Amino acid sequence: MQHEITWDRHTYDVSGHTALGVEPLRRLSAGETAVIRLHGLLGHEVLEAARRRAHDLLGLASTVNYTNGSLTTVGPYLAAHLQEPDRYFALSASANQRMADAGFDLPTRVRAALRDTFGLRGLEPARERDGRGYGEAVIRLHADGVRNPLHNDHIARDAQSTTWSVADVVRQLSCVVCLQECDSGGELITYAKPWEPDDERWKVPGELGYRSEVVGTVPRHVFRPQTYDVYLINPTYYHEILEVHGVTRTTLGFFIGFTDDTLTNAVAWG
Repeated sequence: MQHEITWDRHTYDVSGHTALGVEPLRRLSAGETAVIRLHGLLGHEVLEAARRRAHDLLGLASTVNYTNGSLTTVGPYLAAHLQEPDRYFALSASANQRMADAGFDLPTRVRAALRDTFGLRGLEPARERDGRGYGEAVIRLHADGVRNPLHNDHIARDAQSTTWSVADVVRQLSCVVCLQECDSGGELITYAKPWEPDDERWKVPGELGYRSEVVGTVPRHVFRPQTYDVYLINPTYYHEILEVHGVTRTTLGFFIGFTDDTLTNAVAWG
């Protein structure tokens, strides 16, 4: 007998420094959970100060354009620079320094809070074998009218047969902090389907993402993050962000790569 798939988010109140252990991460990694929302991971005063400092950095944003979408970020997005490591590490070093100069320490605070909440032995920015550091995080901007097409993020696939150290991670998650919600739209939709090699037939050539046929009728979850929400998803599963309306949807995000199946040793990158 086939059981119906339950694809939903789980909200955990960790405002009292609740220790959850690694099990929620295991369920998210295994595709049993659509979204983990962490209430109270950081105080509103900390997040409000970070929001103001993030806005001071927005003049440094850059955009990568595609015919069906765009990526506007402060800090480089690794997947856009896989064939140009020297440029990526130069941009990362500059972005990390500019964030530090602006007093924007939110990536450090979030990593520390995640370590405590999930009992991780390590969660530090990834470093290349020659010592060069990856970007700690990216500030992502979705302006009015912008959407993020259906896609997945899978560094072990995208960087295979390269020397990138993060190509060796065995599990990948994504952490997002909503610094400013939009007026309407901007919903994150996650689908209960991980990427598989056969899916490449649905890839849109020369553009962002995949055709909708790749997810078919699998269960989906709709989540509209609010300002100060901190949430985790499994980005190797398909997801998209609907068109934003009004105020710019502003988030801080970074990937978490686990170096073994205990899910307690991890690195982070933007």
